[in-house]
Amino acid sequence: MRVAHGMAVDSDFGEILGGHIKEHPNNLKVTALDVGYLLAKDIYDLPLDLYVYGGVAYFDEDSMKQNVYEGTLYIKLFYNLDLWSQRFRLGFGEGGSYVSSTLYAEYIEAVEEGDKTSKYLNYLDFTLDFDLGRALRFKELEDTTLGFLIKHRSSIFGLVNSVEKGGTNYNCFYLEKKF
Repeated sequence: MRVAHGMAVDSDFGEILGGHIKEHPNNLKVTALDVGYLLAKDIYDLPLDLYVYGGVAYFDEDSMKQNVYEGTLYIKLFYNLDLWSQRFRLGFGEGGSYVSSTLYAEYIEAVEEGDKTSKYLNYLDFTLDFDLGRALRFKELEDTTLGFLIKHRSSIFGLVNSVEKGGTNYNCFYLEKKF
């Protein structure tokens, strides 16, 4: 189970991965709750775990007089790296996202580009985290991770619902607990 909170950024996915993060001009926030289920552990005897996740999110767009709810369903692959008695995980998830109404950042980009919007878009979930219990040497917190998330919605350059431009990126911090 993961709880995340973050802000919209005015950078595309590639810029964020490259460290070029531009602050979004509006105060757009997201709070999300995701639940996952382990499908396969140590795939091909490699440190790879495969999960299926489902989630709900609340986009606080009060500055725009609109709040939006989202549902996501995606599969996610984790690469586990054990160093110095610590576990780091790099995760990549891919699936679908459906929102109750168009996100403001997507609407503005669509208007600027002369494009349309869609409630259903592709969803990417990119994470990097570490085991909080191991870091603090506190057994009761083991399998509790603290991390950074890029929450990304896009049409994959027009492949989903013919939306050529548009999409959103939210940079979040999260806490995840494995039960």
